[in-house]
Parts: sequence; C-alpha cells; structure tokens
Amino acid sequence: VRLEETGEIFRVANCRGDMTVRELKEELDLMVGIPFNLQRLQYLDEGVLMDDTTLKFHDVVPGGIISLCIWRHDGWTELVLAAAEGDPSKLSCLGVTEDSFYRTANSEHFEGEKWKQWTSQRAFVALYVASHRGHSDAVQYLLEHGASCLSRSPLGRTPLHVAAATGRSDCISLLLQHGASIHDKDAKGETPISIAHRLNHIQSERQMFLLHQIAKSGIRDLNDLVMKNALQRIKSGFRSKVTMMTPH
Repeated sequence: VRLEETGEIFRVANCRGDMTVRELKEELDLMVGIPFNLQRLQYLDEGVLMDDTTLKFHDVVPGGIISLCIWRHDGWTELVLAAAEGDPSKLSCLGVTEDSFYRTANSEHFEGEKWKQWTSQRAFVALYVASHRGHSDAVQYLLEHGASCLSRSPLGRTPLHVAAATGRSDCISLLLQHGASIHDKDAKGETPISIAHRLNHIQSERQMFLLHQIAKSGIRDLNDLVMKNALQRIKSGFRSKVTMMTPH
C-alpha cells in the first residue's frame, strides 16, 4: 500500500483474495496510523474501493500496489500530514484547540458545542497520528492543549493502541502519564498491551505493565530514582521480573 501524500510504502502481510477492503483498512489503521474513516483506497484506474468489496473483486494481484489517500475534505489532509511530520507549530495553526482561528468551509459558522466537538475531533486525530509516528514533542503539545488520550477511533482504538503497535516508548509514557489505559479494548477486543505482545514489541509491553503498576502504587514523581532505573532496564532489554519496592 502506498500512502500517496508521502510516497511511503507499507507491506501488508497475509493478504488474501477474499479479504474485504474494510478488513484491509482495519489493518492499515494500525500499520499506517491513519484512522479507518479518513482512509480512501484505490487500485489502478478504479475509483474509491468500497468497504464491502473484496480484493479479488478488484483483481488485485500479488505484489500489486494499492493507493491510500487521506480524506481531503475539511482540511484533514493538511492536519494528518502535519501530525505525521510531528511539527507542533504547524499543528497549532490547524484547528486543534478551541481558541484556534483556523476555519474550513465546513466549520466556518460553527459555534459553541459544535465548534468544541470539531476541534476536539481534530486534536484526537492529530494525537493518534503523532503517537503512531513517535513524535513525542507533538504528543506532549497536543496533550497539554486539551487533546484527549481517552477518545477512540471508529474502530475503538486510542492513541495508546497505535503507539503500542509501533513500539513508541516515549509516546507511551506521555499517554500513560495523562491517563491512558492499557486495558481499553478496541472493536476486536485487543488492548494496547495485547497489540504490543502480538506485534512482538516486548519492551513496550513491559513498559506499559510497569508504568501501570507504578500508577497503581500511587507514585506520582516521575523523576523518582526507582522509576528511572526500572525504565532504563526496560530500554536495555532487561528480561527478568522487575520487583518494585515502595519507598518509605
């Protein structure tokens, strides 16, 4: 699959003829980090592929390249690309906060709750993409300016799901510090920690478990020496069980 806006190529394993376009988009949600509802897939000279059709129906051949385009209306392309780049200064100009001056033809007359919902949705999508790409500066900016790490994509996924899918340790830490849960299940019943396990991001799996246990223990000082040492062990591939001792 080629993301047309960036030219990146993503290789999707285990494709089959009876795989539906929807199933492929669900895989790309984790692989590319673009929410399911903002994806538009095309093959050769055909139009947009409909979700309920199969790859066989469109004569997709082994090794064929499917084009993935970002939904262009309402400024979504610019927002997703800025989040993929990880530039907080660009994101700040693209309607991710309630005090933003950014407007599209669709949002020009939004006010009150409708405007709040529109900016909240944009902030969530930016956080989702930035978390997937591992842009910790952008993630921190978005969280500090009101983006919710508890919001969910149409597939029930949180930013922590996609950060776990790509093993982004810095983003995982930031999301957990702001209240993300390792136990939230997506539409397929997968949690961030189970996704990390399935995709063999063992260090991220350990990191989430450790930070969850630290939060449960009531430790609030993230500069605590015990925590710093434990995180360092995770990053260096420490494989034995970590025994946490509550400081007196």
